[in-house]
Amino acid sequence: QVQLVESGGGLVQPGGSLRLSCAASGFTFSTTWMHWVRQAPGKGLEWVSAIDSRAGNTYYADSVKGRFTISTDNAKNTLYLQMNSLKSEDTAVYYCADIYSGHWGQGTQVTVSS
Repeated sequence: QVQLVESGGGLVQPGGSLRLSCAASGFTFSTTWMHWVRQAPGKGLEWVSAIDSRAGNTYYADSVKGRFTISTDNAKNTLYLQMNSLKSEDTAVYYCADIYSGHWGQGTQVTVSS
């Protein structure tokens, strides 16, 4: 039974930082691509980042490149998204997902506001 559980969201001021976590059970991150996707209020889903642990490659949307870092801790079977220099435009519900297999977490709210 595959399950993904996000945590680490919250309220932060512009310019601040948060680290999101996604704990996986039922499969191993090191064997698949993992993604972060977000949905801002009143908007559609926006792909944010992906990691291919097998190849050691990471990918980012232009809107977050240089500010966000995706990583995994294989020993903990956990996916992370380090978010720095946060902007109000980053306010959204953030989901971790194995998109190809259709496994999504429940989401964690990130609010960037002064």
